[in-house]
Amino acid sequence: MSNATPQLYASAYVALGGGAGALLRYQLGRLMTHWMGVQAVTMFPWATLAVNAIGSLLMGVLAGVLARHGQGGDQLRLLLGVGLLGGFTTFSAFSLELAMLIQRGQLLFAALYIMLSIGLGVSGLVFGLTVTRLVS
Repeated sequence: MSNATPQLYASAYVALGGGAGALLRYQLGRLMTHWMGVQAVTMFPWATLAVNAIGSLLMGVLAGVLARHGQGGDQLRLLLGVGLLGGFTTFSAFSLELAMLIQRGQLLFAALYIMLSIGLGVSGLVFGLTVTRLVS
């Protein structure tokens, strides 16, 4: 077996989980629009809020299970954590990383991570929109 084979399997786990996570996110958005109505979901991003909350909860459960059972969890971490929950929401990864910083007592880094994540995320989006409008 070549050295590339484990990486190929790892990538396949992430791709499979990511596709499923993205599909679940889309379907949850459709379900919430059907359940709440178009007006409600356009007034407030309920689907995104639900996805982020559910994804963060599931990331916590997964992290706890993998920490408790440890051995052999790399495939599950790749499939479910990086793939499924990563495709479902990246907020779950942010939440886990932030919680780890806080648990390690790195409160300054935690605060910096919050500010940079939100600041760079929103700034990047505004910059991208602005550039696109100027180029179009």
